[in-house]
Amino acid sequence: MNAPAATPSAPLGEVIARLSALHPVKIDLGLERMHRVLDRLDHPERKLPPVIHVAGTNGKGSTIAYLRAILEAANLRVHTFTSPYLVRVNECFRLGRAGGGVLVGDDELTGALERCEAANAGAPLTVFESKTAAAFCLFAENPADALLLEVGLGGRLDSTNVIEQPLASVIAPVSMDHTDFLGSTLASIAGEKAGIIKRGVPVVCAEQADEAMAAIESQAQRMRAPLFAAGQQWHAGVERGSLVYQDDRGLMDLAAPRLFGRHQFDNAGLAIATLRATDAFKIGHSAFEAGILGAEWPARMQRLSSGRLIEQAPAGSEIWLDGGHNAEGGRVVAAALGDLEERVPRQLVIIAGMMGNKDAGGFLANFAGQTRHIIAVPIPDMDNAMPPDRLADAARQLGMRVEIADGVEAALRSLAKLAYETPPRILIAGSLYLAGHVLALNGTPPG
Repeated sequence: MNAPAATPSAPLGEVIARLSALHPVKIDLGLERMHRVLDRLDHPERKLPPVIHVAGTNGKGSTIAYLRAILEAANLRVHTFTSPYLVRVNECFRLGRAGGGVLVGDDELTGALERCEAANAGAPLTVFESKTAAAFCLFAENPADALLLEVGLGGRLDSTNVIEQPLASVIAPVSMDHTDFLGSTLASIAGEKAGIIKRGVPVVCAEQADEAMAAIESQAQRMRAPLFAAGQQWHAGVERGSLVYQDDRGLMDLAAPRLFGRHQFDNAGLAIATLRATDAFKIGHSAFEAGILGAEWPARMQRLSSGRLIEQAPAGSEIWLDGGHNAEGGRVVAAALGDLEERVPRQLVIIAGMMGNKDAGGFLANFAGQTRHIIAVPIPDMDNAMPPDRLADAARQLGMRVEIADGVEAALRSLAKLAYETPPRILIAGSLYLAGHVLALNGTPPG
């Protein structure tokens, strides 16, 4: 669902271009087209390793990163399908291997997409549906112990929701986002996310607002699916800087996650709860510890400590990158920045770029008490990106001082001309599309 910030190989780029022309819109929720093309591909979705299916608004990717790191620390082979990508489409497809997974190569991905293209025979199919079908083909043909499958949008009508009997259905925090597709209330959005719940399959749920929790509980009851909810059947918290996890099987005292922010303790807890709810894998304490410490997930409060952009920023400044793009995503980033401010006080500047369908005011309001300096930038090569002047207007309505720059590099250069007593803390945020562009510019693409 992302536009690449790096050019794929010619054959891969050509097949993606052809697939992009098969449907007039990028997003068209529904399962009929997926069932049709999977039938023509001889149902690879029925030949997959055990599946953990993950939905939610925020934290899906980080939760999957913890799941993968823990399972790999237990010497298991783990496939993953995630979206969107940041720099290269290959990031969506990770093949499980002994000793750690690898991103699928251009030739192998091209072949899988071309098989889907041939089976589809020119019928309407979205690009995400093509990628999902190709992922199922790749994962069915490569043995592994588990598949971590991230929902693209929503859940009930998402193209990944053709899996009939996953090991577990996981629902990360639900908040207001994609209201044009999922409904205008938290209850309706949560109901769409809960659409991945299958009859009798364990549901593992992060802490939710009451309205969202009620929708999830209702669907779990309807499907007679055992529910393991944060704050009820399991608990994860911070004690003396450590992650403490507890459920009816006992208590684990683990090191803090390497991923930064209080919310990462919650995401790690959700991953632990999922693996303890399934009983499908034998995972010891050491694997949980190693996975929590080793999990990586780019553009989620990621500090850029080297690269081209560092050289353009004020000397000695900190640059943090986060793909958060909704009000709840802004809230957890603001909380993480608050923790940083308590440790090492610095003036905060935010370089922001957002997509046109996002709530800029809702996102930026989280930072109103932390900074008054916003630089609005465009997101390159995205036709439906929010114009910087519209983003600037949202910031001004919050009483923030705002300026507009032609891009991230221009914003950093303008900051470098200012006189700071202490080098600033710079947050680049507002969109995963912007984050991918930044990683490509900086020369530090995800691997």
